[in-house]
Amino acid sequence: MEDIIKFLEEKKELIDSVLKEVIPEKMNNEYIEFAFGKARYAYDIETLEKSLSEPIWDFLNRGGKRWRPALFLLLTEALGGDIDRVKDFISIPELVHNGTLMVDDVEDLGELRRGKPCTHKIYGIDVAINTGNFLYFIPLIVIRKNSDKFPAEVLKKVYDVYSQEMINVSLGQAMDIWWHKGKAENVTEEQYLQMCAYKTGTLARMAAKLAVVLSDGSDEYIEKIGKFAETVGIAFQIQDDVLSASGEGFQDKKGFGDDVTEGKRTLMVIHTMNKATEDDRKQLLEILNMHTHDENLIREAIDILKKYDAVNYVKGFAKKLVQEAWNDVEPLLQESDAKKTLKSFADFLINREI
Repeated sequence: MEDIIKFLEEKKELIDSVLKEVIPEKMNNEYIEFAFGKARYAYDIETLEKSLSEPIWDFLNRGGKRWRPALFLLLTEALGGDIDRVKDFISIPELVHNGTLMVDDVEDLGELRRGKPCTHKIYGIDVAINTGNFLYFIPLIVIRKNSDKFPAEVLKKVYDVYSQEMINVSLGQAMDIWWHKGKAENVTEEQYLQMCAYKTGTLARMAAKLAVVLSDGSDEYIEKIGKFAETVGIAFQIQDDVLSASGEGFQDKKGFGDDVTEGKRTLMVIHTMNKATEDDRKQLLEILNMHTHDENLIREAIDILKKYDAVNYVKGFAKKLVQEAWNDVEPLLQESDAKKTLKSFADFLINREI
C-alpha cells in the first residue's frame, strides 16, 4: 500500500502541471482567446478569474488522490503508449471529476469537501454550478488543442468516449439522487452496481478507454480494459461508503456519517435491509429519510449497519469484483512493471484508509 501512495505522490506533480496548462491559475488574454475565441466587445478578465479559475484552483489545491489520471498514465505505460504525446489528456477525467463533485455538493446540500467548506458555501450556489459545468466541457478544449497531433479517426474515438461517458454520469447521478430522496425503498444490489458503474465507474472507465484509444489499442481492448476500470471505480465507491461509516480520518475531510445524512442507499444499506429484522429495517429507513445531522441518530444508523456485518460483507464483495475483473484483463497486458503496479493500484483502492 505504501508503494502505491508513493506512486500517486510521484505522479501528482506531473498531473498538476498538466492541469495548470489546461486551466491556468491566473486568467490571461492568451488563454481566454484560445478557450473562448476573440472578444467581439471586451472580456472582464478579473471577473473570469474570480468566478472560474479561482474556485477551480481553490478546489484542486485542496488535494485529492488524482487516481483517475494516474490510472490513465499506468495504462498508457502498460500498453506502450507515448506519455509525452498524450499528456494533455491526463487532465480530462480529473477535471470532469472535480466538476461533478462541485455540482454533487450542491445537489446533496454538502457542507465539507476535502476538509474545507464546499465551493457553494464559499462562492455561492450559482458560481459552483457554473464552474462545475465549465469543468465538464474543458475536455473539448483539450481535444481541439491536440487536433494536429492525432489522426481524425483517433480524435473521433476520443470524442465518442468522452461524450458517451458524460451522458452516463448523469444517469448514475439521477439514480443516486432519487434513491437518497427516499423515493425507492427496495433498491437491489444489481441496481446499486449499475448506479456505481454509471457514476463513480464512469470516469475511471473514461480514463481507461482514453488511454487505450490514444495508445492505438483495438476495440476489444477498449471495451475489456474499460470494464476493468469501471469495476475498480465501483469498488472504490464501496470503500468510500465503508470509510464514511467507519473511517475517522475520512470523516474529518468530508463530514461525519455524511452518507447517512444524505440518505444514501449504499451497498451496506442494501445488505442490511435484506438481512435485518423488520424493526431494524424500519428504524434505518426512518433515519436515512430524515437527512439528519444529529450525531446520535447517525451513530444509531451506523450501529445497525455494523450489527448485520455490512462492512465486512461489502469489503469482501468489492475484493471479489476486482479480482474477477483483473482475471479478464490480465492476459491482455504484457508483463511489465506497469502491469504489476496496475494490479497493486486496484488492490489499494479497495483497501485504503484515506
